[in-house]
Amino acid sequence: MALAAGCRNRPPDDGHYVADMERARAAKNTAFANGPASPIPESQRGQFLPLGYFPVDPAYVVPAVLKPATDQTVIEMPTSTGERRQMRRVGTLGFSLKGRPLKLTAFVEVGAPNVDHLFVPFTDLTTGTETYAAGRYLDLDRNATGIYVIDFNRAYHPFCYFNPLYDCPYPPAENRVQMPIHAGERLKHQDK
Repeated sequence: MALAAGCRNRPPDDGHYVADMERARAAKNTAFANGPASPIPESQRGQFLPLGYFPVDPAYVVPAVLKPATDQTVIEMPTSTGERRQMRRVGTLGFSLKGRPLKLTAFVEVGAPNVDHLFVPFTDLTTGTETYAAGRYLDLDRNATGIYVIDFNRAYHPFCYFNPLYDCPYPPAENRVQMPIHAGERLKHQDK
């Protein structure tokens, strides 16, 4: 589901962070252009590559606290192919972005062989205009402290954006952020 996941214990040093993100984006473009595991069909790579991104902005890197779920709630998340994925709520990430308190639910797929990664699908007020209509994803490495860093500059489009053969979960209503997140991947035609 993810090529690059990231979580650091502290916000980035702006000087190195932007350069590091630019290198990571270039590496992802190379992998999608030439890699055998690219989700983009070879005949359509010119349409999607290079990937569109919002400018790297350290203001979209925020600390978050995971409030663990009190039960083992499992939801059926509809997907792009009409299937349903069984996802378990791990907890709610509480954070503040641009002075607004927000929260996103983190999930793990039921039966996944590796539960060390939190899956955070979301939509925001860029969804369907500046970003893919089905939302974007974040991945976080799970830790024992419950303290995370959410880096929206790492928000990415699901693979079904590039290829309808991929089965991608749609973000649930509880993960609709009521503000624009101008960070991470964006639609290529919007990239200036």
